Amino acid sequence: MSRPVIGFAGLTHLGLVSAVAAASKGFRVVGYDVDRDRIARIEAGRLAVVEPGLDELYREHRTRLSFSDRPSALRECDVVYVASDVPTDARGVADLENLSALIERVLPALDDGAVLVVLSQVPPGFTRGLALPAARRFYQVETLVFGRAVERAMRPERFIVGCIDPDASLPPAYAALLQAFGCPILTMRYESAELAKIAINCYLVAAVTVVNTLAEISERIGADWGEIVPALRLDARIGPQAYLTPGLGLAGGNLERDLATVLRLSAGTGTETGVIRAFLRNSWHRRDWVLRVLHAEVLAFNADAMIGVLGLAYKENTDSTRNSPSLELIGHLKPWRLRVYDPVVSARVAAHPAFYYAAAALEAAQGADALVIMTPWSVFRELKPSDLAAVMAGRTVIDPHRVLDGRAVAMAGLDYFALGMPSLRAGPRLPDA
Repeated sequence: MSRPVIGFAGLTHLGLVSAVAAASKGFRVVGYDVDRDRIARIEAGRLAVVEPGLDELYREHRTRLSFSDRPSALRECDVVYVASDVPTDARGVADLENLSALIERVLPALDDGAVLVVLSQVPPGFTRGLALPAARRFYQVETLVFGRAVERAMRPERFIVGCIDPDASLPPAYAALLQAFGCPILTMRYESAELAKIAINCYLVAAVTVVNTLAEISERIGADWGEIVPALRLDARIGPQAYLTPGLGLAGGNLERDLATVLRLSAGTGTETGVIRAFLRNSWHRRDWVLRVLHAEVLAFNADAMIGVLGLAYKENTDSTRNSPSLELIGHLKPWRLRVYDPVVSARVAAHPAFYYAAAALEAAQGADALVIMTPWSVFRELKPSDLAAVMAGRTVIDPHRVLDGRAVAMAGLDYFALGMPSLRAGPRLPDA
């Protein structure tokens, strides 16, 4: 059998990264998106997706990639993925309207023998309800992570495939694509696969919640969560890859979407989900950590404070701001002046009546009564505490993710606050370098 042609419908983050990864394995790939301007930008090499390594991988395999704003371009494909990103509302509920409309445009364009694979995350029951013969209809769990999407797409841990008959062989063209990545392929019924993605995220949320709870206790009793982590990683029941880093609640939107799905399923099935509601309460509490520290240290007694904010993306190595803790914080700081910097995200996303968008990280600290590092971009690690002390008007540095060396910050004459450890108060100022 000649190598199958692979199609991807929907070329936002998920579809574009997945398409380039398939091309890197030697497959000819056809990308379709209804947005003609997006297609033109992709054709010109302007991907509008910030992911380490994506631009280079695209250029390397460009000759195997073609793009169109016409669904008929998918006619030559043996396997077509529907891979548009699924947005969520403020409550974490997925909006499937655009995905359903995309599928309606794709189905008439499929060749009679082509396989359709839903790669977008959908609630249990969605794939079974599609108007396509079951032998040609599949669901595949996407496990991309913002900021690590290329790495995850190129070296997946496993493929989880939902189908009508888990004991039957996959269609040859679809199997050939999956086998090219050299990882285990797990087949299961549609609803099991759709729930598997939710299960993965629920376990991650459980880890996040436990870590955040114990990190907060560490802050209050004089322990340092960072000292505890190595002991946990050496426990075989937890392991070296466990998620043990405290954070500002559940950001990005995907985790909260899955919790919302579990709550909806629970309401329809009569199951008990108190633990899921507890996860959400803990997330909401932890997200306000920076604001609480800011109020206690600066805002409560300085009505004219200037706050420097480093980072707008919800995490490093991505331009995504979905459920960004930084943007939520900025929304609470409208009575105060801000100086803001992010190396990737445009200033337009920071809706604030009195902010200055700095051209560099140190410029955002200029004249600030407090500096808050909301996104752990690697470029922020290059900041020298002595330089911060020289340009700041105040002495408060709030660094949830421990981007800076807290002891060096304190020795530079600044107060340092991070998740999971007691505050470090200013020591003697270091001499100017």
